[in-house]
Amino acid sequence: MRIACLLVPDLPLYAELRACEALRGRPLAIASGTDPGAEVVAASAEARAAGVLLYTSIPRARSRCPGLAVRVASPALEQAARGALIDLALAFSPRVTAAPRAAGAFAAAAAVHLDASGVTSLFRSEAGFAAELEARSTEQGLPGVVAVAGSKDVSLLLARTRARDPRKESSLPPGAEAAFLADLSLDWFEPGEPLASRLTRFGLQRVRDLLALPGRGLAERLGPEILALRKRARGEAPESPLPEWREPRLEEGIDLEFAVDRIEPLLFVLRGVLSRLLKRLRSRGRVVGSLDCQLGFAGGRRVERCIRVAAPTDDERVLLRLLALWLESQPPEDPVEFVALASEGVPERGEQLDLFLPRGPDPAGLDRTLAELEALCGAERVGAPNDPDGHRPDRCGLQPFDPPPASSDSRTQEGAPPRSGLGGLRALRPPLTAEVQVQRGRPHFLRCAVACGPLVAVAGPWRISGHWWNEHERFAFDYFDVQVEDTSLLRLRFDWREKRWQVDGLYD
Repeated sequence: MRIACLLVPDLPLYAELRACEALRGRPLAIASGTDPGAEVVAASAEARAAGVLLYTSIPRARSRCPGLAVRVASPALEQAARGALIDLALAFSPRVTAAPRAAGAFAAAAAVHLDASGVTSLFRSEAGFAAELEARSTEQGLPGVVAVAGSKDVSLLLARTRARDPRKESSLPPGAEAAFLADLSLDWFEPGEPLASRLTRFGLQRVRDLLALPGRGLAERLGPEILALRKRARGEAPESPLPEWREPRLEEGIDLEFAVDRIEPLLFVLRGVLSRLLKRLRSRGRVVGSLDCQLGFAGGRRVERCIRVAAPTDDERVLLRLLALWLESQPPEDPVEFVALASEGVPERGEQLDLFLPRGPDPAGLDRTLAELEALCGAERVGAPNDPDGHRPDRCGLQPFDPPPASSDSRTQEGAPPRSGLGGLRALRPPLTAEVQVQRGRPHFLRCAVACGPLVAVAGPWRISGHWWNEHERFAFDYFDVQVEDTSLLRLRFDWREKRWQVDGLYD
């Protein structure tokens, strides 16, 4: 088993630069918080060259570098950056897992492990694979170091040594783990504060010092947890194979430094978040089928909304327009402090154009039209009609509008006999109230919103009743097919429960 580790040493720094390209090339420091005692947890190369040191106070850092830009570490940006690392690793291997978050000196680093078995057939060598992965991570704005070894633990330790000394080899051959681990400090294994204190008291600083002592005596004096550390130091810790990545949902978010109370600047923020989300979706070969938007307000209250896309797309203008329509229809009541967009993504649907039929409407235009209708009429009143299960003849429901792909069969049925009788019936939901004059038990004159005049032809009645066991749902209708003097063909019904006439539908 060969495992590669991609390590980004200063994730808070690169997460901020990934969201704000204007800060690249400037002295930048990432603060641990907004309080007066906040410390620098990450700094750019320009800031370090000006004398800014890690874990110093922000006022001291500003005194060393007057032009220093300071940003507060954003958990949302860091989470999105960790997700981008997963996407980057998935481009090279389907078996990927995120390394647990470290503490102490490695708290600002992020790492992912991926299966590197058989990479020599594609990249000629493991060093070539590591160089290609490092180049790809730099292109994505998350520069890191790559190390390949026989286990996750050893590959992570090798990546940490390369982060401090890039001249180190990126690949550790099988059988060389013991010699590599012997020179490492025990602090790199993160033993925990109690065990680290006991190791210091006994003068154990490096792996070779620990391995030179008998295991039974160590367990008696330092506790049973030293045995697990001893196995890791010898490269013998048990590890399971890397699983396939099964989390399709991608999320991008940002914690705003200042609350936003207007739609225009909020859309500007959403544009950047959406752009980063689409970039990650394209790396997986997917487009947006539905977009989950989350807004966070002062006090911790959050609002979520799922924006459905009629035709899956990765067009940033279309998706931004959908977000704008949502915000215009439901403006935020309070200033916004947090924004997040998420999507699972769907494979892009390709359609073969017919050679003998004109091109259909643009899916992006369909998206805009449906979104505008939802903003005007409400999301619950826009969709495709469906026939819910039930016995009532006037049952009607709505489902999300998802048109099927165009049929590839362009042949026409030439010579087919013309249809006879009435055309299709356009059901009216809800039915229209009508005024009807009755002679000898049959409709004679009709007045409603769609027709008015004497009836020249009447067929019926056809009586339908049901749900007699339920007081609120029982029904009894008499249906008539009628033709008005102006040639309008209608379906008329009489409701015996409410004692009123209604126009139930129109015949084409």
